[in-house]
Parts: sequence; structure tokens; C-alpha cells
Amino acid sequence: MGIKFDETTQRYTVMVARRHPKTGESQNLKRTTKGNNQPITTMAEAVQIQKVLFAELQRRQIDDIIPQWPRVIKLWAECALERGLGQKTVENYLLCLEKHTMADWSRRRISEITTQDIRDLMAKQMVGLSEGHKKSMIKFIKAIFQHGVEIGAIQRNPTPVMKFRIGDKIKGVLTESQVRNFLEQAKQMESEWYEIWATAIYTGMRSGELYSLKWDRVNLEGMKIKVDTSWNNSDGFKSTKSGDDRIVEIAKNLLPILQELKLKNSAHSEFVLPRIRAWDKGDQARELRMFLMGMGLPAIRFHDLRATWATILLSKGVPPIKVMYAGGWKDMKTMMIYMRKSGVDTHGMMADMDLHNPSRQGAEVIKFSGRGPL
Repeated sequence: MGIKFDETTQRYTVMVARRHPKTGESQNLKRTTKGNNQPITTMAEAVQIQKVLFAELQRRQIDDIIPQWPRVIKLWAECALERGLGQKTVENYLLCLEKHTMADWSRRRISEITTQDIRDLMAKQMVGLSEGHKKSMIKFIKAIFQHGVEIGAIQRNPTPVMKFRIGDKIKGVLTESQVRNFLEQAKQMESEWYEIWATAIYTGMRSGELYSLKWDRVNLEGMKIKVDTSWNNSDGFKSTKSGDDRIVEIAKNLLPILQELKLKNSAHSEFVLPRIRAWDKGDQARELRMFLMGMGLPAIRFHDLRATWATILLSKGVPPIKVMYAGGWKDMKTMMIYMRKSGVDTHGMMADMDLHNPSRQGAEVIKFSGRGPL
């Protein structure tokens, strides 16, 4: 750290040095001009700039050890992508955190944010939002603080345990008769989505899994489909949501649809289902809603075709464990939602409630004449 004067140029050079408190590495800053890019010509100016440089170097080192909230988010995002978290998932985290936390925390170090601050933020920012959104938000916040713990910026995660009442995630399903009407109409109208919708309902596959399905994963003779790839417009092709492969049986009514697609497309595309521009852009939910609304049917989401598949199978007596495997769910907690929706968990439970004979003759009211005692 020092101030040097050049006799030839009559100018000062100011430099400060300081060891990093964590790594022990020597770091320095140097300046030969003032803020207006003019040369430093007096000792007073040099001393003042020296103080500014020292404060700046100290701030930078503190930022390395205990960064501000925005920087921790950035560090988390970089680490999350390196660990294999999907681009679209990371973007969703960043979007929500930017919207709901930056107004209050953008200039605060992560160590300065307390549990009460988090509760206050949730109360302030989450007004009018769904319980599901609140649960996701606290999950995102917790992930950032956990990364702060991992990089040594804080010793403990201050995120409080918060409970949210979340109902069934299924927004709606079609009944068996509604599905029959829906598919018949889509076929008769020669909708470009017909084969996609039919495959979704007969297999329970997610939109991204359907989009990425290739013919080398389809065994028409063995009536099987191997589901091991998914797609979205942020990450491109990747593994399934659960990360596991699974086998889906081809229903007999789906077979002729796939056979026809094979005849039409095998020479032109490795993909099973037609490429539709709206599907490329991620507008499959809007296209489905518009079609259903035109038919007077419930305007469900594309993802709810998967729920429709599950609830119909369960209502027909297919064991939940089989539906769970074919659908790629990993735990019974999610499957219970579909079971409640289909009524399979209560179907037949009253069959053995034989507590009395309801056909017995009821009591009769006997009328007495006179006023004497009975």
C-alpha cells in the first residue's frame, strides 16, 4: 500500500493491497487518475483516493465471503446448471425470485436476512397467490439460502418451516364418455392434433415425452412403448422428469393409430408424432382448451390428459401400483390424488355394511277411542 510521485510527470500513483481474509491471497487496487479521469496532482487527492481504494478492496473481499442476495442467486444458478438441473427449471426459479425478493433484498447481504424477514416477505409478496405458488416460493428461497450455507457465506439456513394447504393438483379430468366424444370429434374433423391427443390419453405420457418419442422406442408387435426421453423448448431433449425409464403398454385402440402413423411417417421422420408449430412453441395447452371449449367439454389442460388416463384406469379396477409404474410416478402420495379423483379409494367400501334388515315391516300407529288409561 503506498503513494508514489513521479517527478517527470508531476503525477501521483496510488495503490492499496490487502490479504484476502479467507484465502490469504494478496490482492491490490491501483489508480493513476481521479474520478473525472484527470491525473492525480496533489498529495491531498492521493490520500483521499487511497481511502476510497482501500474501502473498495475491503468491500470486494467481503462480497466474496458474504455476498449480497442477487449474487448468491447467480452463484446458485451456475451451480444448479452444473449439477444437471434443467434450464427451464432454473429459469423458473430466477423468474420467481426476481419478481418477489429483489425489491426488498437486492442490496442486502445474505447473512443479514433473518427468518422473520422471510416471513415478512412471504406475507407481503404472496398476497392473493395460490397455496401452491407460496409453497414453491418458499422452496426457491430455501434453495438459495442452502447454497449460501454450502459456500460458507452463512452458518445455517434461516428459512422457516411453513405449511400450506394444497388441494388436488389435478385441475380437471374428462370422463370416459367425454373422452370418447372428444376423440371421435377430433378424428372426424381431421384435427392435426388427433394422433397426439389419442396417444396422450391412451398412454398417460407427458407432453415432452410424446414430443420426443421415436420409432426405435415403439414395439408394435410386442405392444410396448419405452419412455426414456423428454423435451422442452428450454433444455431440448433430456431424460424423463423422474430420471427413470419405463414401459407403457399399447392399448388395442391405439395400435391402428400408430400403425397408420408408421406408414405415413416412417420414411420422413424418426419421430412418431407429427411436428406441429404450436407444439414446438409450447402452445399445446391452449390448442386443447380451444378445441374442448368448442365442443362444450371441460377446458382441461394438456397435462390433465395424463390425469384422465390415470383416473379411467383406476376406475376400471387396474391396481394403483401398475398405474403408478406406467405413469412414472415415484411415490404413492401423488397417486393418492388420482385415486381420490377416480373414487377408487371408496368404491365398494359399503358392500359389507349389512347392519340390519331394511325390509322388515315398520311400526304401525294404533288409534284408541275413549279417554281411559291405556
